[in-house]
Amino acid sequence: MHTSSIAAIQPEPRKPALSLLDSLLEAAGDAVFRVTLGGQVRAASRRAQLLTGVELDGRPLVAMVHDVDQPALRAALASAGGAHPGSEPVVVEARFRSGERDVWFELRLALVASGDDAPLLVVGRDMSAQHATEERLRHMATHDALTELPNRVLLSDRIRMVIANARRSGQGFAVATIGLDGFKKVNDGLGHAVGDAVLRMAASRLRRTLRDSDTLARVGGDEFVAVLPGSSNEAQIKLVTGRLMAALQSPFEIDGHTIYLAGSIGVATYPDHAEDEVRLVTLADTAMSRAKETGKARSVTYSPRDAGPPEHDISLEAAMFNAVREGEFQLYYQPIVDAANRTIEGFETLMRWKHPTLGMVAPSRFIPIAETNGLINLLGAWALKAACMQIRQFEEIAGRELYISVNISPRQFRSDKFLTVLDDALALSGTPGRNLVLEITEGTLMVDPVHAESVLGKMAERGARIAIDDFGTGYSSLAYLKRFPISVLKVDRAFVKDLPSAEKDAAICKAVLDLAKHLDLSVVAEGVETEAQLAFLDSLGCQYVQGYLTGKPMPAHVAMTALKEDLYTELLPADFRAVKP
Repeated sequence: MHTSSIAAIQPEPRKPALSLLDSLLEAAGDAVFRVTLGGQVRAASRRAQLLTGVELDGRPLVAMVHDVDQPALRAALASAGGAHPGSEPVVVEARFRSGERDVWFELRLALVASGDDAPLLVVGRDMSAQHATEERLRHMATHDALTELPNRVLLSDRIRMVIANARRSGQGFAVATIGLDGFKKVNDGLGHAVGDAVLRMAASRLRRTLRDSDTLARVGGDEFVAVLPGSSNEAQIKLVTGRLMAALQSPFEIDGHTIYLAGSIGVATYPDHAEDEVRLVTLADTAMSRAKETGKARSVTYSPRDAGPPEHDISLEAAMFNAVREGEFQLYYQPIVDAANRTIEGFETLMRWKHPTLGMVAPSRFIPIAETNGLINLLGAWALKAACMQIRQFEEIAGRELYISVNISPRQFRSDKFLTVLDDALALSGTPGRNLVLEITEGTLMVDPVHAESVLGKMAERGARIAIDDFGTGYSSLAYLKRFPISVLKVDRAFVKDLPSAEKDAAICKAVLDLAKHLDLSVVAEGVETEAQLAFLDSLGCQYVQGYLTGKPMPAHVAMTALKEDLYTELLPADFRAVKP
């Protein structure tokens, strides 16, 4: 039976012939090929010709298959023409190059005539529709339906791949978790349809900011995760996170609504912080929570202090409430000095906690807890009133006008009672508003610019001056300097610590000072620790400085003792006093 079939389908030269078997297969809708043991096509059905889109006669079957599938097809051809032709047909999946589209085939090979010029029969079933369906299902399983970004499943796989590459290359990488500040208000106030549109637009902006080699995933709600191969040092991370936050800074115009959002970012790096994908994402998320707790609209790189044991945090929180009752919190004062004549012009107020058994508890430990549990409102109100009372005492002793600078926390600034607390502090102390500087971070202003503009305006009406703390680290719009009643810029210590040798830091400081001069703003440089730093800043025209060179934070009685003796420079180190004009 096989012999007669074989003879019937022998092709004439250059003219493929179809046997009854071939015709039956053609009618079934499958592609039929007659192939030599070497894999050359000697005959093909019209269906095969149509699906492949190329002239088949005389072509190697393997040559029509994508490179990745060629080894499997060669193995199938060798097996079909080998020593066990009666074995089960070998099924391979290959993708053919066609003129207009790729066609996925399921190929079945069988030896139908030994010694014939084309003894192999290859039957190909078009699996393109099934493959497309499978691809859609795979995509749905690995991508977020709303934004089309990878989801947690694919993110985990991508991070494992990057880890494997990093181990081979010895290069680190970063994982950044991005949370949208203020998104809940959009959903609650404008509805989920607008919220979904914001998420899609935010995803598009973030994706365009990153490189092709980076991965951006949506992991739920308003949170995204970016995987940044090759980015592991501070400068690289700062550059990328700055671009990500800038991408979210522009207003979102949706359905007639103008929506302002910002982004808080937490970063963890491989291998410094963790060496597996779950831990990296967890630590980046922890750092993002710290960014939100400490002002929002900022980037924070993970630090081990961000992840204290929960039970310790709970006990510390309980101890904080007791500390308020027992009066364990106190204010320290750091001098703010005129850079030109080296006289003290004011003090920044800094909160300290001296625990009876733990000793001095770092502000980085207790401030985030107070911000979370709401205790910061109570502490902030006390600090503002105490500082205003203290500056009056400083002025009475010094015999001249000084000013006091007080940090306002994000939660305190958003409280509807803040302006009442401010009024009480000024009235109780009798301090003129002009002697009070209120320090606010850039991130606090960016969370809700409309609310910020209203509150800042009312603060200015009371005569208080507003300072932007850590200027240059929050990536806020320079337009805010024109929009808000800002009086003082505080240059972050990150731009001061390597002066004067760091050219980029020097350029940034010069640019800030030039900007402040044209906007009639005062500038205070933080973190000044060397004479070289002070001399350089003075040469640029920086008006005020503070740092360990000009005085560490100190209790009020230390400052008062020196002021009583009319020796303001007793607050300063001896080598600094020696060169005072």
